[in-house]
Parts: sequence; C-alpha cells; structure tokens
Amino acid sequence: MSAFTARRARQLTAGVMPRGVDLIAAAHGTADPRGIREVHELVRLMARQRPDIPVSLGFVDVDVPALPSLVGRVVADSNQAVVVPLLLSSGYHVYVDIADEVDRFPGRVEAAPALGPDPVLADVMADRLGDLSRVDRVVMAAAGSSDRRALDDCAETAALLAARIDRPVEVGYVSGAGEHVASVLARTPGRVAVATYLLAPGFFADRVRRLAAGRHVSAPLGADPRIAALALRRYQSAVRSTAVAV
Repeated sequence: MSAFTARRARQLTAGVMPRGVDLIAAAHGTADPRGIREVHELVRLMARQRPDIPVSLGFVDVDVPALPSLVGRVVADSNQAVVVPLLLSSGYHVYVDIADEVDRFPGRVEAAPALGPDPVLADVMADRLGDLSRVDRVVMAAAGSSDRRALDDCAETAALLAARIDRPVEVGYVSGAGEHVASVLARTPGRVAVATYLLAPGFFADRVRRLAAGRHVSAPLGADPRIAALALRRYQSAVRSTAVAV
C-alpha cells in the first residue's frame, strides 16, 4: 500500500470523509502567448469534462505559477492531489521535477504518467496531418530530451502513428539527444510531410516549420477534447490506487 493510499484509508477508519483529490496539471510553460492560451484552453476542456474535480495548472519551467508553489498551496489545505503531466513523453520534468513533489508531500501527492505514448496522440496527429494521398513518408518532429526514456517514448509514438496512417514514420528532434529534424529530413527520400509532435504553438513549433523548408507541416496537437480526456484518464488511473474511488 502506497503512502497516498494509506492516508486515505486512515481517514476512512477515523470516520473522516476525504475531500476530492485535486488534479494539478503540470505543463512545460512557454514565453509565447499562443502557447500559453493553448495550454490554458486544454485545462479548461479538462475542467468542463469533469466539473466535479478541482483542477489547477502549474508549470515546470518558464511560466507561473511554478509547480512547487502551486502544489504547496493545494496541500496546505489538507487536501490531496494527483499531478498529471501535460507532457508528451517522460523525461527530466517527470522523473525529477514532478517526482520531487511526490517526495516532498508523501501520502498527499501522487503523480500520473505522461500523456504519451498513447494511441490517442497518434489519432490527433493523423488528423492534424490531413490528406496524405501525396505523401510517402512522415517525419515526426518532437521537442527532444537528454533522457533516453523520453526518446523511447517518442519512438513508440512514431510506431503508433505509422500504424495509424499506413506510412513509414521517423522521429526527428528539435533539441536534446537523438537525431535532429534537419538531419532526418535530409536523408528521407520521397514526398515527405512533417508531423508536429508538440502540444502547443511556440518557439519549437515555429522552428519545425522553418526546418521543413516548404514541406507540409501539421499544426501542434493543441487543445483537443481527446487529449483532455486522456489527461483525465491518467488522473483517474492514479486515483484508483487510493482507497476511495472518485
């Protein structure tokens, strides 16, 4: 039994009805107002789909409120929370930043997995790509990471996308370890489209479009109801490990 589950069980034993488990969405953050609007809209979609859950948004980098201060405010009210990464793969921010919050508040904070890999993300990417009748191959442009586990997550997503669109898909990264987008595009033959595997507009999405050099480029995944539902499923899975269902 986890400390999170044990705390819920002790509350029930004492005859105390636990409050609902807060959902803290943890996004990367961006200085680009388009990206900020998109992430906020995604969180609003989540709140509309589950109005019974207290939902808040914090950031692991760049933007405010910073995740640690937000988590501190939530648990200060003797509440419990699940941090749901609005991140497409698991890397430093999941294994360090978010994990630190779980360690800081044992029994009161739990972490859900990252959004990806998941077939839902492949479906949204395929929709963003649109008509591929004149496309032979796709390069999936991802943010990148120094963490091998994040790269493995992206490779799995590329395989899901390839199955979804029935075309070969290779991954190129905008930064970090792994082969970069420009290199992958340079060696990929035939008619190529670029699938933007980023959650929101911003610096990286603009760079992907520049690197594509006139090739068809899909829009970022954005505030899609399917992604909101996926984030809520991540939350619900984490809550199911507790003593009380939400």
